[in-house]
Amino acid sequence: MIESHEHGDVVELRLNRPPVNALNPDLIQALDQKLADAVAQGARAVVLSGGEKMFSAGLDVPMLLRLSRDEITTFWGDFFGLMRRLAECPVPVSAAITGHSPAGGAVLAIFCDQRVMSRGEFRIGLNEVQVGLPVPDVICHGLKRLVGGGTANRLLTAGELILPEEALRIGFVDALADDPGATRQSALDWATHVAAQPPVAVAATRRVARADLVDLFGAVDRETCEAMSDVWFSSETQGAMHALVERLASK
Repeated sequence: MIESHEHGDVVELRLNRPPVNALNPDLIQALDQKLADAVAQGARAVVLSGGEKMFSAGLDVPMLLRLSRDEITTFWGDFFGLMRRLAECPVPVSAAITGHSPAGGAVLAIFCDQRVMSRGEFRIGLNEVQVGLPVPDVICHGLKRLVGGGTANRLLTAGELILPEEALRIGFVDALADDPGATRQSALDWATHVAAQPPVAVAATRRVARADLVDLFGAVDRETCEAMSDVWFSSETQGAMHALVERLASK
């Protein structure tokens, strides 16, 4: 589910769970482990990339709807753990957003250091409210760091998905590229440049710059995951998610 490609001091981790790189427990755990392995094996930077025209479609809702409450609570713990892994990763991480990136796909990108997105009729954003899920504090704060409080409020409240040009204009992403291949190369170029800098200085500077983001995870605990599970099994959220699954099945 995760392809590893070495580019000198940079490791590219490419999501590979067809057809849309939907995030299920196995993919979350695999990516978390691959990130840890890349750092342990000496990578100086990481590129996180997706598939052609699809970075990640977000949570695998049809699969997750089959899980028990205990399993869903464990999943939330693993998902928050992956966000934290990205937020406090000791080496820089660039997201090569190779296509659509709604919800959980956008979350992965938000916690990276830099984001490059492919041009085209692709969408990115946090549309969780459309399926009855509130956006957790850490994710709200992560988006605010990129686009500012007012813009984040507008996007989150409406569950708005935006085009690449708008994402660049507001600071959701840092650069655009013409196609998925060019997007990966742009992210790799940035990661290679950063990896060539004095590593102690880079690490120390990033710890200061990202301290506010990392500190937020101190408030994420078992109760946070239980609260997310309460919402997950509420009648409003279950109804919205089952309606989503029905719409997807009819396409």
